[in-house]
Amino acid sequence: MCKDRMRFTIYNQSICINIPNMAKNSSLTEHSLDSEPRYLDNDFMHNSSLYKEFLAERDEILKHKWIESEKAGNDIGFEKALLDWIQKHRSNWRNFRKNKKA
Repeated sequence: MCKDRMRFTIYNQSICINIPNMAKNSSLTEHSLDSEPRYLDNDFMHNSSLYKEFLAERDEILKHKWIESEKAGNDIGFEKALLDWIQKHRSNWRNFRKNKKA
């Protein structure tokens, strides 16, 4: 699933990222962020721009899930919301964030 990359699970959602020299040790490739891995300190998690972008994108997907679930009258699920959000909103959202930072 996340071959040669680190897999983090946050609230039952996963993200795969590249972290040099850590993915080579297979015993360190899967961890839950509910309990902090021994090789990560809080500074990495709080200062990582990649992690911050992941959290911001995940928040947008969860907002989209809520809106679309309300429209449908039932929970559409994270996967459906994720795919729908990627198709309809991701590129515009990323462009907005990119321009906002500049």
